[in-house]
Amino acid sequence: MLNAINRLLIRLSVKDRETFGHVLRVGALAQCWTSYYEMPVQEDRQAFIVGCCVHDVGKILIDSAILRKTSKLDRDEWDVMKTHPECGEKLLLEQQMTDSRLLDIVKFHHERWDGKGYPMGLQGEDIPAMARMCSIIDAFDAMISDRPYKEGMTIEQAKEELAVQSGIQFDEGYVRQFLSLPDPMLYDPSPVRLEQLAVEGTLFYVQSFRRGK
Repeated sequence: MLNAINRLLIRLSVKDRETFGHVLRVGALAQCWTSYYEMPVQEDRQAFIVGCCVHDVGKILIDSAILRKTSKLDRDEWDVMKTHPECGEKLLLEQQMTDSRLLDIVKFHHERWDGKGYPMGLQGEDIPAMARMCSIIDAFDAMISDRPYKEGMTIEQAKEELAVQSGIQFDEGYVRQFLSLPDPMLYDPSPVRLEQLAVEGTLFYVQSFRRGK
């Protein structure tokens, strides 16, 4: 599995460096979350972290012009962008990655608690738990990250937005848990942090880049 993950991440880094940095930060935050609130099964923890690292690999199949557009996507472009979860599932299956935990994260991380997400419009606990967790981290990192057209939020602003969307976009229980993490875990002002993930006995390295605010 490690080689397949590396192949996909290398392809993603070539396709779009911004998305590549984002998925690695989401993976690092997933590790922080599951080190503070330990998952009962170690294999589940590993699968969650790895799934978060590859949650956006479907963007490999999205047109670069759409990924790198610095203004708001039009309706047709947005329809294309919304295919990336299913594209990601396809890429994982092509690499013989059949772990349902990984597939759930990749395919369902844009579902919403209120049923207004995509691609399936799942609602509440019908959304796999790990996908519900990943969606919170995914949104948090997107909020605090600078974009060409928008400065990122502060941690406090992002936490407030997660609280507002609790029970609407996100699982209320998981939001409460995520927001209780110590701020140093949510945001490391050091420019580089190297995390080690044990995946099937092999070390998988995730480099996380953060900027001080």
